[in-house]
Amino acid sequence: MHAPASEWPDLAADLLDRLRERQPRIHCITNAVAQNFTANALLAAGAIPSMTISPDEVAAFAARSDGLLVNLGTFDAERKTAAETAVAIANRLERPWVLDPVLIDRSPPRADFARELAARSPAAIRLNSSEFEALDGTSSIEAFAQSRGTVLALTGAVDLVTDGATPIRIRNGHPLMARVTAMGCAEGGLIAALLAVEPDRLAAMVSALLIFAIAGEIAGVGANGPGSFSVQFLDALSNLDRAAIRARAKVSV
Repeated sequence: MHAPASEWPDLAADLLDRLRERQPRIHCITNAVAQNFTANALLAAGAIPSMTISPDEVAAFAARSDGLLVNLGTFDAERKTAAETAVAIANRLERPWVLDPVLIDRSPPRADFARELAARSPAAIRLNSSEFEALDGTSSIEAFAQSRGTVLALTGAVDLVTDGATPIRIRNGHPLMARVTAMGCAEGGLIAALLAVEPDRLAAMVSALLIFAIAGEIAGVGANGPGSFSVQFLDALSNLDRAAIRARAKVSV
């Protein structure tokens, strides 16, 4: 979806409305620190989260989900096996899944596994510049996205989203977002949720990052620090509407 910058706020609002109407089931294989906040963020947005990594049931949960998040923030044997199982099921059932290769720049085994997963057709990959360097130190993000048929979000002070052809930048957010653990992990869950209701991967990714960042801006207005911010963020995400998205969106194409 190669929409002009002026149309992205309404596109994001449309997808948020669709998410709240359809309430997709999102299975999250994520790190132990992030599970609670990620689940609450998905519930606030309108999705239905599940988190199990048990080998006895992860296949059943993945099969009944509309989207999948694989976050490598806790790289233990049980989560690795669960990720392999869930990705295989998502691909077989043609369900979208998101790869969030957290901290692969600090761990060669984690980076090797992330490369294996990146070759298994994720609909979207969310990561920062250091993580991308560890994932593929030779390609540009545009070339990587195009060659893998995925949408890539390079997050930072300014988020860059590309499908290999269209670069889109988002300049929303709040500094306190970097001081609450699991904030990025929860954003990965929201990406999976919007992919579950929108087949255009670029539209889903841009909308998810825009919605998340604007909720962060709103939460930051009344927060006194990271503790109150995390609570106000969930409220802001739950109450976010079209008017707020239109008023605050900073998107450039």
